[in-house]
Parts: sequence; C-alpha cells; structure tokens
Amino acid sequence: MSQASTITKPSTAAGIILAALVCGAWLVVHLYSLFVHQLSNPLWQTIGLITLQCWLYVGIFIVAHDTIHGALFPGKPKWNAGVGTAIMFVYAGFDWKVMAKAHHQHHAESGTAGDPDFNADDPHRFWPWYYKFFTTYFGLRQIAVLVGFTLLYIALGAPYLNTIVMWAVPAILSSVQLFYFGTYLTHRHAEGFPDHHNARTNGFPRWLSLLTCFHFGYHHEHHLYPQEPWWRLPYRKKTHEAEVA
Repeated sequence: MSQASTITKPSTAAGIILAALVCGAWLVVHLYSLFVHQLSNPLWQTIGLITLQCWLYVGIFIVAHDTIHGALFPGKPKWNAGVGTAIMFVYAGFDWKVMAKAHHQHHAESGTAGDPDFNADDPHRFWPWYYKFFTTYFGLRQIAVLVGFTLLYIALGAPYLNTIVMWAVPAILSSVQLFYFGTYLTHRHAEGFPDHHNARTNGFPRWLSLLTCFHFGYHHEHHLYPQEPWWRLPYRKKTHEAEVA
C-alpha cells in the first residue's frame, strides 16, 4: 500500500524548518571541525565532533532522501530536485537523479534480486552486504568530487589531517550508520516481514530512533507511506496500527 502525503501547509513549513536546522547545523559543525578544531585538543572533543558530525551527515542524507519522494516540498518537484541535488553532491558527490532512480527501484522491488540496495546472494551477513551497497553507489565520480573538495579545503587553510579525521572519518561512519539502521536491520532475512514490502520497523524508542537514523528505522511505515517526511514516520506508525487494529 502506498498513499499520498496528507501534509498540511503548517506541517510543510515545519518540515522545511527542520531540514534547514539539520543542514545548517551540519554546515556549522563541518566547517568548525575542518578549519577551527585542533587535533591537539583533548581527545573527547575530537570524538564528540566526529560523533555529532556523523549523526548530522545521516540527517542531511535523510533530508535529501525526502526530496526523492517529494516530501520536503510537496507538489514542487523542481524545488525537491534542486535541494536534493545540492545535498547529495555535498554529501559524497552523488548524482541525485541516479540516486532517485535507484531508490524508486528499491521501493518497487524491495528485498529481491532487482533491488539495488539488497544483497540477494547473502541477505544475512552485514559486511558483504555493506560492501555491495558501498560499491554500488561509490565510484570514480565520487572519488573525483571528494578529492576536489579536499584540495579546495586545503587551499582555504584547512589542515590536511583535519580533512581526514574530521571529514572523511565521520562521512564514512555515517554511511555505515545509514546502512546498518536504515537498510540492513530493516531488510535482512533473519526475521519475517509483515507484508510484500519486505521491510520491517526497528522498534526502538522514539528518542533512539532519532539518534540512530532520523526515524528511518520506521521503515515499514516508510514503504507504506513513502511521501511522508522522516519526522512524521512515528506518527504514521501510530495511525497505521490504529487502522489495522
């Protein structure tokens, strides 16, 4: 089942504000980590910034994911495409159109050999699946873009080690976080699925769902209502449970 979004204008405004806060916070932490933070500072500061930036990387990707479904600006495909293109490019040099096509295929053929996010050859083990997932989306274009960003940052005064420790490390860790909580746990074949979507919800408390993957762990609800933005998925779980009760 897939239903259109019932987002009202106030809800749309709230979603845009939340997206701006997530992206703005990421930008501030990202630039601070690159240009201001000293790796000679106490270790807890470095670890804290890496952890925070990793989480915010997950957040901006989820915002970009919402644009693929038209959830950020309902009824405005060009606005969704523009914001999504910018975020995907900054995140890791991804092409939004390519990512959108692959993601719609994921929804159409979820948990099957035709799903680009699924490892039909080994639907149980984490690392082989993550390797397939990573190599599916990360190629020469992404390497070239990230090298270009690195050279630009260094030219602007960022220490080289900061580009590795305070940028590359949280970016890579965020891909692991996104994959583990948003793809692996929700689509692995270790347990049954509630329906043909081959997707399950992680069942974490709401606060932990936010910390792990910006509620993308409400994955069954996402497949049921793909036009709903990330922050409304807990609400969708509640309403869906009431509908089927």
